[in-house]
Amino acid sequence: MKTKVFIDGSEGTTGLRIFERFEGRDDIEIMRIDPELRKDSAERSKLINASDISFLCLPDVAARESVSLIDPDNDHTVIIDTSTAHRTEEGWAYGFPELSDAHREAITKGNRIAVPGCYASGFISLVYPMVAGGVIPQDYPVSAFAISGYSGAGKKTIAVYESPDRPSQFASGREYALSQQHKHLKEMKAITGIERTPLFSPIIDDYYSGMIVSVPLYADMLSKKLTPAELLQFFRDYYAGKAFIRVAEDDDEIAASGFVAGNELSGWDGLKIYVTGNDERIVVTSQFDNLGKGASGAAIQCMNLRIGCDEAKGLNL
Repeated sequence: MKTKVFIDGSEGTTGLRIFERFEGRDDIEIMRIDPELRKDSAERSKLINASDISFLCLPDVAARESVSLIDPDNDHTVIIDTSTAHRTEEGWAYGFPELSDAHREAITKGNRIAVPGCYASGFISLVYPMVAGGVIPQDYPVSAFAISGYSGAGKKTIAVYESPDRPSQFASGREYALSQQHKHLKEMKAITGIERTPLFSPIIDDYYSGMIVSVPLYADMLSKKLTPAELLQFFRDYYAGKAFIRVAEDDDEIAASGFVAGNELSGWDGLKIYVTGNDERIVVTSQFDNLGKGASGAAIQCMNLRIGCDEAKGLNL
């Protein structure tokens, strides 16, 4: 029997990538909405309640509305929400199964799954293990900087980037969230268990997809004094056997080149971790596609786990 899937918000970049990844799958039945009714609450409610899996690829307010459309006696529809709305809400599984056995179990058994934010995925992939493994204390003053392609910025911003008469500053990297109020900060703090909201400096740049997130560390402030090589081995051990997480080798060609590019893993659905620096100052970095492990790929991975098939099915690893 095929799994009935509805994508609420199928016209955005996340929804479109999910559609792409479903091409060739014979175990999925896509339930399509009439384009003229895609904002009609009654039609959306009908499709959500008839589905086995409903992906919400919507702004926060619309995602909350979609959840409210579920019939009170509906105990079969699984909601996989890619918005910010439910990532720290009680009763919602956080969709990053590699973090712990508890996270994986919550996804495989849950009917409400919140997909991590793109920047948050990169940050949490680095900081969660270091807190859980006692490498950094919970009160460590964590900071992070990041660079992303413009596809994560929404349709209006994408249109500006791809316009032939765009403003000249769009040809360079642009730092934003200058007020330290980025929407991913709440989950970055809550999921990792750190006590301080991290200092976070994201940059959007003139390429379509892919991102890096880096966390700088002072070695003498770590709970465990580790060299870059030892910290790299820590991440290898933590993510051993996890198909979606790749940890760089000691002689990794990319790290050795002195450059880690934001678009290097565009189109790939996994995440790669680097540890660089020296014995005094270390930088840990995650590299991935903001539409892959940072959005659509993670959403499909969660669906695969929930319906009991190979978690990498239909994805590019």
